[in-house]
Amino acid sequence: MSSHPVREVATVTDAVLGPALATDPASPLFTFYDDASDERTELSTLTAMNWAAKTANFLRDEIGVAPGDHVAVDLPEHWQTFTILLGAWWAGAEVVLGADPSASVAFCTRDRLDAHAGIDEVVVAPLDPFALPVGDLPIGVTDFGSGVRVHGDQFAPIVGGPAALDGRTVAEVVGAAADRATADGITAGARVLSTCRWDGVDGLIRGVLAAPVAGASLVHVSHADAAVMAGRADTEKATVSLS
Repeated sequence: MSSHPVREVATVTDAVLGPALATDPASPLFTFYDDASDERTELSTLTAMNWAAKTANFLRDEIGVAPGDHVAVDLPEHWQTFTILLGAWWAGAEVVLGADPSASVAFCTRDRLDAHAGIDEVVVAPLDPFALPVGDLPIGVTDFGSGVRVHGDQFAPIVGGPAALDGRTVAEVVGAAADRATADGITAGARVLSTCRWDGVDGLIRGVLAAPVAGASLVHVSHADAAVMAGRADTEKATVSLS
């Protein structure tokens, strides 16, 4: 149980977007670097919200995801992963990391298709800066770039299901994120530079949720090049660093 009082919200996504929407929705919420590909993508709160809405509309209207259904997210750290998580929670789904045979839909990379062979609905994320379509996918597999982005960029959030992440309720997840933010010294208005992995529940709470839930913005770096990290902290005006 969280040691901090948490504002009651219907979904985890509401807790992530709420602080920034109440202050400056046009400012950066999530900035993504990949030092292996030289990608830098910056999402304002409004842009992240639009992508989350597209994903939530896709899940509700095309897949028929209802509150409480499982959505498997088997993706590395990326801005697309961030918005897919927000969309799944907004649709009321419970996010399960990795493969889940009970999932209504799985989001994965092309090289992870075999891990989700038993799932009726699979979406491949391109993980490129512009969400360009992935070509030559097997029949029945949806391309994120073309299948999700065509949906509406506004969504009316609904009540979440009984769990939001790996069996934890919305309140438990948001409370854990608030506690993690306090432990890491993250406060409202902070700029958080992170190289945390997202491949476990605790890593996701620390590396994705803690900053925005506390009203801070997040800069995530994948495949971090140590030679440029110190300079990047200055460039991005980071006030907190996580690894």
